[in-house]
Amino acid sequence: MTVPDTGTAGAGAVHPLRRRLRAALTGPGPAVGTFVKLATPDVVELAAAAGFAFVVVDLEHSTLTERDAVALVRHAALCGLPALVRVPEVDAPAVNRLLEAGAAGVQLSMLTRAAQSEALVAATRFAPEGRRSVSLANRAAGFGAVPLAAFLDAERADPPLLVGQIETARTEPLERLLAPLDVAFVGSTDLAVDLGLPTDPAVLRDAVDGVRDAARQAGVAFGGWAPLRGAAAGLGLGTADYLVVGSDLQLLAAGLRTAAGEETP
Repeated sequence: MTVPDTGTAGAGAVHPLRRRLRAALTGPGPAVGTFVKLATPDVVELAAAAGFAFVVVDLEHSTLTERDAVALVRHAALCGLPALVRVPEVDAPAVNRLLEAGAAGVQLSMLTRAAQSEALVAATRFAPEGRRSVSLANRAAGFGAVPLAAFLDAERADPPLLVGQIETARTEPLERLLAPLDVAFVGSTDLAVDLGLPTDPAVLRDAVDGVRDAARQAGVAFGGWAPLRGAAAGLGLGTADYLVVGSDLQLLAAGLRTAAGEETP
């Protein structure tokens, strides 16, 4: 069955963006994105122009508000760029509002229990798969221009991408946590802290490899964060399908430091 897009390309229809990002996760190299922590829409426009496959609007480690996140998600969609939103917990009404604004998916921090994965699925899927509340008065549904049945079909065909961050060694069996998701994202910074900042790099590397192996076993994509693209392999992310590189704030700071240190002609 052909599933209709819920809007035009100019309106930033989210279902084709989700489809494109899912396809990128199975490509020959990683889908590469970056974290967005600044509220200016110029950031997502620049990310799209630079060739990033996606951005992750960060509601965990930033001063962004939900209103800021909605604006960034909307602008990213207008630029043809999939935008996920990182959240510190599953707040079902907030998640629904972000998805209605056009978010391509949700990235959940500190995933340690299967109940969290189940709550994320419930908040992002309509019945019978989940418990997400339905409305057509939003941009993801074409502001009511798409019939309810067609919108539900589109959501089932291209549902929001679900990313779970593994940031501690103290979790329930990983396969149970990851099975309902699309991506297992290893948070190597928090994981290193949880492991006591080991001096032997092999300790952290073994933990990262464990997340990768669990992701492969669960049949989901594997990913993580690196400060630079070239640093991924050293962090155990050489085979990542989903790679988040730096953030707008980090890259801006690095550029400013470089500019400040340049000699004046």
